[in-house]
Amino acid sequence: MQAYSYAGPSTLTEGHLGLSTSGGRTATGFLDHPRFFSGLLTQAAPAAAGLLAVADVALARYHRPQPGFTRDPVVTCGGDRLRFESFSACGGVYARLDVLGPALDGEVFDRGTTNVDVNNPLREALARVGGRDPLHVGVGPDELTVTTADGAVVEKKVPLPSRWLRGFAEVQVIAAGFDLRAELPGPQAVRFLRGLPKRAAAEVWAVPAGRELRVTDRAGAGGVHLAGVGRLATMTRLLRFAKALRVYGPADGSGSSAWELELPGMRYTLALSPQAWRGFSGEGAVLDDLSRDETADDADLIGVLLNFEPTLELGVLAARSGLPPQRVRAALTQLGTAGRVGYDLAEAAHFHRELPYDRAHVAALNPRLTSARKLVEAGSVRLTGADSAEVTTDGGVRRVRMEEGSCTCEWWFDHRGSRGPCKHVLAARIAVRENVVQETRA
Repeated sequence: MQAYSYAGPSTLTEGHLGLSTSGGRTATGFLDHPRFFSGLLTQAAPAAAGLLAVADVALARYHRPQPGFTRDPVVTCGGDRLRFESFSACGGVYARLDVLGPALDGEVFDRGTTNVDVNNPLREALARVGGRDPLHVGVGPDELTVTTADGAVVEKKVPLPSRWLRGFAEVQVIAAGFDLRAELPGPQAVRFLRGLPKRAAAEVWAVPAGRELRVTDRAGAGGVHLAGVGRLATMTRLLRFAKALRVYGPADGSGSSAWELELPGMRYTLALSPQAWRGFSGEGAVLDDLSRDETADDADLIGVLLNFEPTLELGVLAARSGLPPQRVRAALTQLGTAGRVGYDLAEAAHFHRELPYDRAHVAALNPRLTSARKLVEAGSVRLTGADSAEVTTDGGVRRVRMEEGSCTCEWWFDHRGSRGPCKHVLAARIAVRENVVQETRA
């Protein structure tokens, strides 16, 4: 269970939006109710609609919808921007609203990450915000904006599945491998999104066709896979503000995708898992980086250098830490599993945030990696060549090819590497690295 404790409910009253904060880590330490920002949102209507869209994703369960889920979005103040993030209850949709410098005019009190209360009265008030007049906003306790009738503390207790936290880790790793596949200006973006099939479960590909995107029922050159078009539904209320739509995906057009709406002074991004029934937490994209012995120590070193920067420069971190870029990248993956790193596609850079959840269960959140290390410790791995190994298990001997990540186990035959390496491939790769270390020491 995750416990949220707020000094009072978030409110929107007479042009003042007060976002109440729960506990979180900041640049000045851990605070029960951090205060990050007070000032104007220069684009009130798109900001209100974007915040409501992020909150909608936090409540949604796109695969087998069920009522009763209530999770609060996460906000990070990076100094020159506010980032609001959420994850769907089914683990297959990630949402983020980046409110950038041009849309903010006020004072930054601190940098850091916390949860923000989004209650039903606030949701109703946000839905009524219209026009483009400025709106005063306070993120954190503010005598002008966070008020209650009786001063009572607001407490919420909600289930926080491990797949929810794993999803944050998987998204930043997967997104870092995406390319920009298409960009549409506002009118074409609106036409494309409104022209998608009405059936929420429809599975299509978006294929570039000149300056447009064409919807097809099969993969095409340069296309992006879109499984479950209904998972883009939260973009609907933002279309009247859309300046452009950018679509990102892997080079082969398969798997996950990301959809980014450019709004006045802000961006709204949705990342979708490969299938509506499939959460990001099962992708296994982080396992190879996490399996390296030095990664945890490198992550500790890199973590000390982070200070809620809105973008993290790989070269700068490498220079400051004395580590090669490849190890810095692996360290960022490790930090991502603890909720400390995200990835911004528009800027092609990681950013620092500290999810307000327990970071002590990284190994437990990756059972395949835990099983692989047990196989190595038990002496179950026998290297049979430069790129091959045999792994002895209770189910028999598994033959592994490390470079291509293939194995004779059921997992590999079911997924063919599409959900990360199996425990036998991981064990073989760990054994190879340990063997190299032993030979070097000898």
